Amino acid sequence: MLAESESAHIVVIGGGISGALMTDALLAAGHGVLALDRQRFVAGSTMASTAMLQFEMDEPLSALTRKIGREAAIRAYWRSTQAMDRLRARIEDLDIRCGFQPRHSAYLPGRAMNMTALQKEAARRRAAGLRSRFVGREELRELTGLEEAGAIWSTGSAEVDPVRLTAGLWRSAAARGARLAWPVEVEEVRPRMRGVTLHCTGGRVIRAKHVVFCCGYAAPDFLKLERNSVISTWAMATRPQPEALWPDRCLIWRAEDPYLYVRADADGRVIAGGEDEPFVDDDRREAATEAKIARLVEKLRRLLPGIDPEPSHVWSGCFGVSTTGLPAIGAVPGLPRCYALLGFGGNGITFSTLGAEIIQRLIDGMPEPDAGLYALRE
Repeated sequence: MLAESESAHIVVIGGGISGALMTDALLAAGHGVLALDRQRFVAGSTMASTAMLQFEMDEPLSALTRKIGREAAIRAYWRSTQAMDRLRARIEDLDIRCGFQPRHSAYLPGRAMNMTALQKEAARRRAAGLRSRFVGREELRELTGLEEAGAIWSTGSAEVDPVRLTAGLWRSAAARGARLAWPVEVEEVRPRMRGVTLHCTGGRVIRAKHVVFCCGYAAPDFLKLERNSVISTWAMATRPQPEALWPDRCLIWRAEDPYLYVRADADGRVIAGGEDEPFVDDDRREAATEAKIARLVEKLRRLLPGIDPEPSHVWSGCFGVSTTGLPAIGAVPGLPRCYALLGFGGNGITFSTLGAEIIQRLIDGMPEPDAGLYALRE
């Protein structure tokens, strides 16, 4: 329970996966943390995550190279690769039972990238030393049972239960001294000489040395995220059918727009998602659910004819995208001692792991050569 007036070394705003990873990184660096959420912890977009953990991004390396240059694009892919390794290590360090399982991923050709483009993309990744290679029809069939012309085959991906992961991180943080408070909504942020003052609903005032915004797609307007937007997305899960799953249980995604992605969970359910479109309002998104899920079912039926594609659970939610496919991470312009970790792009958990490391280093005054790559504004 917060008092009317509080003080903290660092305040983290957001009780989802981004806030949990940020808090963990700060605690590991020796900082005291007060974490806030306007509703409750382990809620919001974390509850809707399908947790396809990959170093690969929505923007292929070739497309990202055209947008930001070859060197920066390769650095972004390598930072995501390292973030995957770091996340796995932290889960092991903290003994979080969240169903983490290393997986391969198969990136299939589609309307957004045909076979020729896919082969060129694989060659670019190999030249950069990344964990990908092209496999043809016969090898793909042997690895996965899929009847496709070929795919980019990558190591270093994983599956996880996002709710159990987030809850485990928050339990660990609380046990190590972090304070968690909710519901607390920040109404105003005021810089001061040696810190930041937060004015919250109910008249509460919190003074901190630093503040990190980890509020996902509900980011406050003053962050002015010029290259980011929010879209609607849909997902479904089938009944448990472990006997029907494909060999290797790799993560599967297809180069389409809107794209399709597929994985299995620990109980043998098949989880599929995609069919993204611009967000208008919650009512319109819910009204489109039946048609969107029907399209996902049909795509799943064609891709994996050996499974029962009918859904036992369906859901929709908001999803953040950016013009580059990269997240928004770093110092908030115009607000000294304030930072933001907003996992826009298709790798929310991976990007949050990466961003937590970057912001912790910025707060501690350590060199962070890639901070500009993810800056909140271009």
